[in-house]
Amino acid sequence: MNIAAAIAAYDAADSVGEVVRRTAQVLSEVLVVDDGSADATAAAARAAGARVVSHPENRGKGQALATAFADLFGRGFDAVVTLDADGQHLPEEIPALLGAAGGPGGADLVIGSRDHLFAAMGRVRRTSNRWSSRLISAAAGLGLADVQSGFRLYTRRLIAATGFPESRFEAESAVVVRAARRGFRVVAVPVRLGFADGRCTSHYRPLVDSLRIARAVTRARLERVG
Repeated sequence: MNIAAAIAAYDAADSVGEVVRRTAQVLSEVLVVDDGSADATAAAARAAGARVVSHPENRGKGQALATAFADLFGRGFDAVVTLDADGQHLPEEIPALLGAAGGPGGADLVIGSRDHLFAAMGRVRRTSNRWSSRLISAAAGLGLADVQSGFRLYTRRLIAATGFPESRFEAESAVVVRAARRGFRVVAVPVRLGFADGRCTSHYRPLVDSLRIARAVTRARLERVG
């Protein structure tokens, strides 16, 4: 498959350059979507060799990834690997995702699972990830221990079928439900992380974004599948 990397970045000037450089050693096409950053995120990404698309204002991670998918799939790529700009997702682990997607019977959505590292997370983060993953996995009819990781591979045919309509973090949860209900193969593979607990670098708002996720997952579960 012809595969590109997409990095959604917001106020990540201190870390995005290193992520881009290491990702470019694995995949030749690296797109950074600067989601309305107030710092030098776009400049740092370009200096490291990425192609950059910028939103004039912060629209949310879901919209940043939707912009990346429209760009990259529109340019003919077969699959896109998504990873965060803060350095938690290790570009050196991308081959683990590629291995689960390649060949006959390969998956259309591969999630870089962190469940084997939950014990290294803080109690709040560990509990949140564990329970939210169980609930989302149940809504999707899957048996995955970690469905919240943003380190993923999406195929073009999956996004064409499911869309990516939600604007913020809830997009990554809802797409799992839509994919599973439409019969796409969704798998998780264990990956190493740069650091286990990403609360210090995350823009996730526990109450507001958890409610958004619950609503989006419920809508995705109730959607009619044609």
